[in-house]
Amino acid sequence: MQGVTGEAAFQMLNRANELERQGRSIIHMEIGEPDFDTPAPVVTAGIEWLKKGATHYSAVPGIPELRQAVARHLSEQHSVSIDWKNVIVTPGAKMMIFSIIHSMVDPGDEIIFAAPAYPAYEAAIRMAGAIPVPVRLEESKQFRFSLDELARKITPQTKMIIVNSPQNPTGGVLKFEDLERLGELARNHDLFILSDEIYSEICYGERPASMLDVPKIIDRLLLVNGFSKTYAMTGWRLGYGIVPSDTFSTIELFVNNSVSSSATFTQHAAVEAFTPETSKAVNDMVREFQKRRDVFVDGLNSIPGIRCQKPLGAFYLFPNISGLGKQSVEIAERLLNEGGVAALPGTAFGGYGEGYMRFSFANSLDNIESAIERIRHFVTTL
Repeated sequence: MQGVTGEAAFQMLNRANELERQGRSIIHMEIGEPDFDTPAPVVTAGIEWLKKGATHYSAVPGIPELRQAVARHLSEQHSVSIDWKNVIVTPGAKMMIFSIIHSMVDPGDEIIFAAPAYPAYEAAIRMAGAIPVPVRLEESKQFRFSLDELARKITPQTKMIIVNSPQNPTGGVLKFEDLERLGELARNHDLFILSDEIYSEICYGERPASMLDVPKIIDRLLLVNGFSKTYAMTGWRLGYGIVPSDTFSTIELFVNNSVSSSATFTQHAAVEAFTPETSKAVNDMVREFQKRRDVFVDGLNSIPGIRCQKPLGAFYLFPNISGLGKQSVEIAERLLNEGGVAALPGTAFGGYGEGYMRFSFANSLDNIESAIERIRHFVTTL
């Protein structure tokens, strides 16, 4: 554990909260959490299932009703038929990531992942005794990576490739041809692909491609998703994975021995996430995110020394701040303490994040406009 760091978003949140307790005005843009309420059908169902006594253990991989609903939902969205018996439910998508990596990766294995990246990937890899191998996401490619560079990093020790699209922290989206080539590499080198698609429903424009759309990949694909981001259910702690049949029992064994199972009433409530009423609430949320994104991007691009691409998915901006002439950690620290805006340095997502900051636009338009002015004023003091 001495080689692992904690997730910076929660650390920054704690420090920002402490400043607020001291009477400071802080605008929160550090935490990746929708600021919307959980859709009403899910909340109502959760209360009803609590009243019905759904407060006992469920089966380790989850209740059949939710596993079937997940399989049906994804099968309708993609050109593949998913067997509900390949679905495993966990308390949060992060737990699914850890369950997969710790079940399938041996000490000394190499795991390739696109970076800057969600820090849980590297943490899980290191805690499994494996070797993280980052591949740079390139700003010039709208934060996609070079498939040729990734191919060059494959060695006999490579076990798995991790991809995340739409991506945290950049908001970048991989194209179908990227995923197709990944599938070819996985087949040619006998690799697994862990595809984290937790932001798949939060997109602006054309729906992002999924690894589920790639032909002949399902036997080596481990797909991770969940309810936290799309359905504003972060505190409900509910994620899931679609895993190949020959890996299911191993991953289930890890879940069994680590968390036993997920909360039963939250699983029953989550079945309501796939109803038309809930879908409308999600669509309304995404439209609001898009408005906020556009205002925030335009505002940051109007500030000297900052340039910011318009992300195609998720609810993060990853502006380039190299023009400010300071390290990203210093900018983040001073922006919090002097400017009253909590955000994350790009290095919170690995070394390739130097020269960038991550801002969450899961906040009100009023707060975003205030944050832009605070950032503008802060930059004039550097």
